Amino acid sequence: EVEEHRIPLILDLQLHREDRGGHQSYSPLLYTEELAEFEKLLDQVKISEGALKTDGFGENPFYHCLVAEIPPESREPQGSTVVGYGLYYFTYSTWTGRNVYLEDIYVMPKYRGQGIGSKIIKKVAEVALEKGCSQFRLAVLDWNESAMDFYKARGAKDLTVAEGWRFFRFDNEAMRELVRM
Repeated sequence: EVEEHRIPLILDLQLHREDRGGHQSYSPLLYTEELAEFEKLLDQVKISEGALKTDGFGENPFYHCLVAEIPPESREPQGSTVVGYGLYYFTYSTWTGRNVYLEDIYVMPKYRGQGIGSKIIKKVAEVALEKGCSQFRLAVLDWNESAMDFYKARGAKDLTVAEGWRFFRFDNEAMRELVRM
């Protein structure tokens, strides 16, 4: 059971830009790399800390970020007060209108099983509803059964199974080739 003083706050970093965007306890690249390592895809992380900060906290942010933060007195010595995050952005469907897409959700292993992930996705759902979104979308690696079970238990539908959708991606070089065609 989590002690009351250790229950994290879920903060929208864009709303706390002045005191949190450059906050030492939140390093977007550090958490991105931790997630990529968990997903066994660390070699695919090519972005810099500067680009992540500019893209999320610049004048026209490409994404929004929620962090789960514990009080400073609850952290480990030399540890961060940020124990998890959710990175999301808005998309559009010609069939259903506004959508929100959760690109990343990550909770440090020590803090898993304490409801932090649930709080993050709940907050993304709240934001989506406030913005008039009709859907909340995300992708899960096919080997991550616990994540799939987590989302299904909260009402998510597996579109690969239900509708047969497959996701595709054009990497940078593929885009360059496409432009040259």
